Amino acid sequence: MKFKVPVLLIILAVSISSCKLGRFVIYNFADINDHKKFPSRAIEKPETNWQFERLDTLKPPKSITVNGEDTEWREFLEEFKTVAFLMIKNDTIVAEDYLYDYDEASIVPSFSMAKSVVSILIGIAIDEGYIESVQDPATKYLPEMREEFDQVTIEHLLQMTSGLDYNESYVNPFGDAATSYYGRNLTKMVNKSKLETEPGQRFSYVSGDTQILANILSAALGEKSVSAYLEEKLWKPLGMEYDASWSLDKKDGQEKGFCCLNARARDFAKIGRLYLNRGNWNGEQLVPEEWVERSTRVDTSNGSASYYQYQWWQGPGEKDFYANGILGQYIYVNPELNIIAVRLGKKTGGVGWQRVMASLAEKYAE
Repeated sequence: MKFKVPVLLIILAVSISSCKLGRFVIYNFADINDHKKFPSRAIEKPETNWQFERLDTLKPPKSITVNGEDTEWREFLEEFKTVAFLMIKNDTIVAEDYLYDYDEASIVPSFSMAKSVVSILIGIAIDEGYIESVQDPATKYLPEMREEFDQVTIEHLLQMTSGLDYNESYVNPFGDAATSYYGRNLTKMVNKSKLETEPGQRFSYVSGDTQILANILSAALGEKSVSAYLEEKLWKPLGMEYDASWSLDKKDGQEKGFCCLNARARDFAKIGRLYLNRGNWNGEQLVPEEWVERSTRVDTSNGSASYYQYQWWQGPGEKDFYANGILGQYIYVNPELNIIAVRLGKKTGGVGWQRVMASLAEKYAE
């Protein structure tokens, strides 16, 4: 009899961990170690990597003013749970900080910065003919979706004006965000999607739009996975320093396109450099220049928001822009000042990091 309770507990634990609700309860909210919790697909680095130059003597800020108070720089980073911070000017690392036992080789999940990467891959796929146009309906590539998605175009999804009925709450275990993150069948979820409003009416930030884009890309590529396409078109051409991975809904399953590209700070910075140079990498046009332009300009037509285009956020300045993920993951790009910044953390800490990086960019440009 004394073995019954432990056995029952084991059975209960296994049962709980096998369902979405159970995984939500066990793992709770998104965490910087989430790359260890889910199955993933490997993305290999090239044989030869490209590296930023690095000042022999780095020049981090001495202090920073937040809410009217000056705080010593490292103290500020630590207080607000930063694990990595990079500032790069003219292809040279001028500041580089790692905290909480993290270093340049530490893996950090991108969370929603992956949305911007999906956009890049969509742009390349259109250029290569896998996808015909941003005006194609979602159902052209995903015919099992509901008929109402005949009116939802790829551009609607890129601009998050699809009208998708999707609960983005990160604290609701029964919401769509939890199903996307902890569920094990993203294809089924996408095919069951419904519309809340007519497409093209208004902007609504929902991860479901990006997952539909990832499924469209996967369908268009055929037997080639989204991760393999990223490796071929970006990871190796950019000379990434480290291997990466993309978390899946299940073993050998679908990439979680709305999140979960797992990589290192310097390699994330190279994605910023690619867009700083309008899709050109050391003389080779990896992403069509017009796609970068379209992704990072202000446009309020067809319900689009002025601050969000093609899965990229528009910056606090006139020409800067950034990729952003929950917990305060950022790739910030200021082409006018030739500056890139990356911030990765355990939490945002209640800081508007895009404004911090924009302010620092101005100081480093002096």
